[in-house]
Amino acid sequence: MSYRQRESSYFRCRYDPMGKEGMARGSSQKLKILYLLKILTEETDEAHLMGAERLLERLEVYGISAERKSLYDDIEQLRKFGYDIVYVKSRTNGGYYRGNREFELAELKLLVDAVQASRFMTAKKSRQLIHKLEKFASREEGKQLQRQVFVAGRIKTEQENIYYNVDTIHRALQNQVQISFLYMEWKTDNRLHPKKGGSLYRISPWALLWSDENYYMIGFDADAGMIKHYRVDKMKDITCLEDRRCGEEAFSDFDLAAYANRTFGMYGGYTEEVSLLLQNNLAGVVMDRFGKETRMRQVDEGHFAVWVTVAVSGQFFGWLAGLGDGVRLAGPKHVAEAYKAYLQKIVAKYET
Repeated sequence: MSYRQRESSYFRCRYDPMGKEGMARGSSQKLKILYLLKILTEETDEAHLMGAERLLERLEVYGISAERKSLYDDIEQLRKFGYDIVYVKSRTNGGYYRGNREFELAELKLLVDAVQASRFMTAKKSRQLIHKLEKFASREEGKQLQRQVFVAGRIKTEQENIYYNVDTIHRALQNQVQISFLYMEWKTDNRLHPKKGGSLYRISPWALLWSDENYYMIGFDADAGMIKHYRVDKMKDITCLEDRRCGEEAFSDFDLAAYANRTFGMYGGYTEEVSLLLQNNLAGVVMDRFGKETRMRQVDEGHFAVWVTVAVSGQFFGWLAGLGDGVRLAGPKHVAEAYKAYLQKIVAKYET
C-alpha cells in the first residue's frame, strides 16, 4: 500500500462520519423519535409537563443528543402521525405532555377493579394484568392504579389452568368441534378429584359465560340430549376432538342472557315458569335478577306480581328465602309445595 493510500485510509477512519462512531450516531438518531414518544408517554401527563430542555436531557440518558430544532420537528411528526402531543405555554411551568391515550385514567381504574374483583383469576395473574394496564397511563397515573390493587382481601382462585382452558375452548368454538375433559370437584381433603370416577366428559361447546364471578362453558351433552354448563376452572385436560359439535337445534334460538338469569348460581334444575307475589319495595331486586323486560302487574297498593322462567332448584328456593316474607311463590302449585317442603326441612333441623 502506498503512502497516499495509507493516508487516505487513515483519513476515512478518523473523519468519515460513516465509520463506527458515525454509524452508532446515525443509528441512535433513527431511534430518537421513538425514545421521545417513550418519554412523553411514560413521564408526562396533564399534571406533569416537560419542557424542551428537560426533553433533551432525558434523550441524553438514552445516549441521544439532539437540538431544539430537530426536537420540535419530531414532535410535529408525532402529531401528524396521530399522537396528541399538547404544549402548554407558561412562564413558570410550561411544557409538553401526551394528551389523549388509548384509555382514560377513569377507564383504566374500572378495568383494574374488574380484574381485581374476578374470583376466577389468580392473584398472580391479576398483578400481571394490572401491571400491563399501567403501561397505558403515565408513570405517575400508573401509581393510582397500583393503589387500586389493595381495595379488599377478596377470595381468589388458585387454579392457573383457567387461562389455558379458556384458550382451548375458544379454539373449539372457532373450529366448531367437540371437546373432552375431566370434570373436578372439591373433597373434604381440600383437593380437587375427578367426577364420574375419572371418566372423560364429551361435550359440544357453544358459548362461554361469566356469571356469579365465575367462567362457565355452555355446551350440549349428546348422551343426555340437553344443554349443560360447566365451571371452566374445574375442567382439566381439555382436548379438542376431530368430531364436529352437535346440538344445533337446541341452540338455534338459545338466549344466553336469559339462561344466566334463570339459572340461579349456575346450578341445574328443571325449567319452569313461576309466578311470584312481592312487596313493592322489591321491584329493584326483581329487575336486577331478571331484567327490565320482566312481566310485572300491580296487584294492590302494596304488592305486584311477576311471571319469570327459572331453573327450579335449592339455589332458587334459597334466593326466595333470602327475600323473607316479602315474597310469596304463588304458582304453579307443585313448585310452591316443593318450596314449602324445602323450608320445613330446614326448620326441622332446629326442632330436634
